Amino acid sequence: MAQSKGTVVLAYSGGLDTSCILVWLKEQGYDVIAYLANIGQKEDFEAARKKALALGAKKVYIEDVSREFVEHFIWPAVQANALYEDRYLLGTALARPCIARRLVEVAQREGAQHVAHGATGKGNDQVRFELSCYALCPKIKVVAPWRLPEFYQRFPGRRELMDYAKKHGIPVPVTPQTPWSMDENLMHISYEAGILENPKVIDHGSHGAGGVSCIRSLIGNFTAGRPCVPVKVTNTGDGATRSSALELFVYLNDIAGKHGVGRIDIVENRFVGMKSRGIYETPAGTILYHAHLDIEAFTMDREVRKIKQGLSLKFSELVYNGFWHSPECEFLRECIGRSQEPVEGTVRLSVFKGHVYILGRESPRSLYNEELVSMNVQGDYEPADATGFININSLRLKEYHRLQSKVTVKQDE
Repeated sequence: MAQSKGTVVLAYSGGLDTSCILVWLKEQGYDVIAYLANIGQKEDFEAARKKALALGAKKVYIEDVSREFVEHFIWPAVQANALYEDRYLLGTALARPCIARRLVEVAQREGAQHVAHGATGKGNDQVRFELSCYALCPKIKVVAPWRLPEFYQRFPGRRELMDYAKKHGIPVPVTPQTPWSMDENLMHISYEAGILENPKVIDHGSHGAGGVSCIRSLIGNFTAGRPCVPVKVTNTGDGATRSSALELFVYLNDIAGKHGVGRIDIVENRFVGMKSRGIYETPAGTILYHAHLDIEAFTMDREVRKIKQGLSLKFSELVYNGFWHSPECEFLRECIGRSQEPVEGTVRLSVFKGHVYILGRESPRSLYNEELVSMNVQGDYEPADATGFININSLRLKEYHRLQSKVTVKQDE
């Protein structure tokens, strides 16, 4: 029997890795408390509790943090128009600091000096979990089995891990025939590893839950309040309305998922320095990204928006890299939140065969002046003024090309 090493709170999912890690931690002498966060994944949580206890967990915490995840993590990302490397809506990256925050709270409540996770030594999640834990509880000690030689040399691959599970009577949902890794939460479902590690392999969506292209379209209204967060979605087809944060997000996931909205196949740059291939399904997040982008352009000053776009890029990088609880990310959230004060209104949109179409918008804070921009009404604008405007802006161009002409002539002589 290994010497007691104290109590560790394990971020537990019930899958292959964390189930084996739970048993392995007990072998090393830890008392294990399993922590499972409900962030919208389809899971039999009671079965997961019984499984963890059967594997030797001293205690099991299962907390529903879905609403917190939407309101405190997804909404700031929507406000930011957060998009990593122009494509990824950060579904996993947003979930990790949410889970880590509760993981640390449980550790403090239980007097545990250690927390543990099942993230690999090659990925981003190890960074995201641990930076959040250290920020929130500097004295915490993290046990990361996939970075310990005694663990990864014993389990160099999934096959060895599955043999270990079989030996210890650990039931796992993964089989050698379907060895990809799946991560699911309210924001998205991601698939990676296994056959998907070959970027040439064409993914046909045989494992996906949301990639279904429908023939019928949905036309709906998205309404944002001040500061800009979604407050209501209305399906103009059947009149259905959803108003609470969690309820409307789940509804959009269902509708957009049926239309195959938000499905991408990308190769991205991990923070640790390598490229990886992933398949992502982000239905509701994709609708809200387009809707918010539209109402923001409608209501926000041009120069403010330029600055905000730079902040959004930095925010996305910080979230992806695990710095949600950093002072710079807190500062950015404050700045982005301030920029959203004039952003409110309703966007009318439709989803059809994997696409989101913006159909129209209205807002009491609109900067759009129909009379001013009209081709039929002069409005409070003097067209002749544009001559001086063009002349002033052309001065720099004229001087640049005048100089270039002189240089070219001298070179030809």
